[in-house]
Amino acid sequence: MSWQPTLTWNNAQKRAQILQQIRQFFTERGVIEVETPALSQGTVTDVHLEALTCRYNFLADSSDQQSKALYLQTSPEFHMKRLLASGYGCIFQIAKAFRHEAAGRYHNPEFTMLEWYRLGFDHFDLMNEVSELLIKVLNCAQPVQVTYQQLFIEQLGLDPLIASREQLLAVITKENKLSNWLVTEHNNDILLQFIFSEIIEPNIGECAPCFVYNFPKSQASLAQICPVDNRVAQRFECYYQGIELVNGFNELTDTESQAQRFQQDNMNRFEFGLLEKPIDTNFLSALVYGLPQCSGVALGIDRLIMLALNANKIEHVISFPIDHC
Repeated sequence: MSWQPTLTWNNAQKRAQILQQIRQFFTERGVIEVETPALSQGTVTDVHLEALTCRYNFLADSSDQQSKALYLQTSPEFHMKRLLASGYGCIFQIAKAFRHEAAGRYHNPEFTMLEWYRLGFDHFDLMNEVSELLIKVLNCAQPVQVTYQQLFIEQLGLDPLIASREQLLAVITKENKLSNWLVTEHNNDILLQFIFSEIIEPNIGECAPCFVYNFPKSQASLAQICPVDNRVAQRFECYYQGIELVNGFNELTDTESQAQRFQQDNMNRFEFGLLEKPIDTNFLSALVYGLPQCSGVALGIDRLIMLALNANKIEHVISFPIDHC
């Protein structure tokens, strides 16, 4: 283990300049910077996300002789939406986020996230604004937009919204990606996600950032269902030069629907042998009070800086990765 940083002084200065660019971008648009807690009494229920936890003995409604779990945020989303429900306008935040996942080329368990919310925007408006930011920071070509369904049809000749398990396995077999666990997998969403990440994702966003939108409603997360085609959700992701960079939504504002999704997540966690997670009741209370129509997006700052500096590992753009901290 080395005590020295993995971020050079030269790159530290460039990183600071990029952060300044980002703040200026939002200042020019009247989007206000906010700061919210990194700790929460509730957490995400998503099957694919695991929060880091700590213990605390001094909550107002508990004895100081007994600790309770607090969760480090996987993103500042729930707290920021509580601000919106209380009457805040358009906001952004550059925050530390934490995910209990293995470190790798593109991921550190502690990382920096840019998240922002635009009142009155739909996901198309927000994709356009994200494009403007990417062009400003990366000096890249004009990003392209394509639906999830289009990508599958164009690249694989398969409609993901109606494909059977047998058809999905046939595609995986044809691409020489079949393994034993896939043969026994009966959840089509898992197969779709495998195909997207292993077969489609490496072939998009090579020359210009690629926005993929209208994901299947089973992968809606916190996005609204599309009123024109209720098989898909108003959610988008952006990929560029092999990096997943952005995840955005036309935000779900209905409390009952959101609570049902959290409950379904926990049912799915149970089926996969994972621990159920405490639902963030403060967030649901904010939805009851009323979240205005808005779209929101999360962007990985460290990955953005990797692209801007042509760095091939995340450790080259952060001071101390997990093995050095």
